[in-house]
Amino acid sequence: MQEEVTQKTIALVVSATKMTSRVLAQAMQIYLQSRNNKSHEIPKGKQSLADLEKQNAALSNIEITNKNIGIFTRTAKKYEIDFALKKDRTKEPPLYYVFFKGRDEERISMAFNEYSQKILKRKEKKSVREELKQEKAAEKAQDRRREKVKVQDRGVEL
Repeated sequence: MQEEVTQKTIALVVSATKMTSRVLAQAMQIYLQSRNNKSHEIPKGKQSLADLEKQNAALSNIEITNKNIGIFTRTAKKYEIDFALKKDRTKEPPLYYVFFKGRDEERISMAFNEYSQKILKRKEKKSVREELKQEKAAEKAQDRRREKVKVQDRGVEL
């Protein structure tokens, strides 16, 4: 049974008046070239909306902003989600609609949760420049608090 599963059989049909080795070799070359042609593969990951619609699946969408596309793209790639981006130019800060297959909703919800956590972490995290400004301000305040002692008394009285 194992040998039957591991071996493949290919049926190649050639119509010719006289079957020669040359005709068979040409038929095999044409078959191998068509097999190597990857145009019949289904695209994965980020793709155009038309390619996503060609896969005959119900589409759903969510909205994201321009600043967060890179984070979402990395997260979607991690969860192997097929999606398409469409820009809405009617709004002043342009919005992007992310279209995905309806059957990927569970993976999208997991990816969107991770994406939103990354966004929240990014907002909570202070920039290095802000931290440096705060450190400099604290040092200046500490310097002002120090009092210079001009006269030192050694405690010896006459």
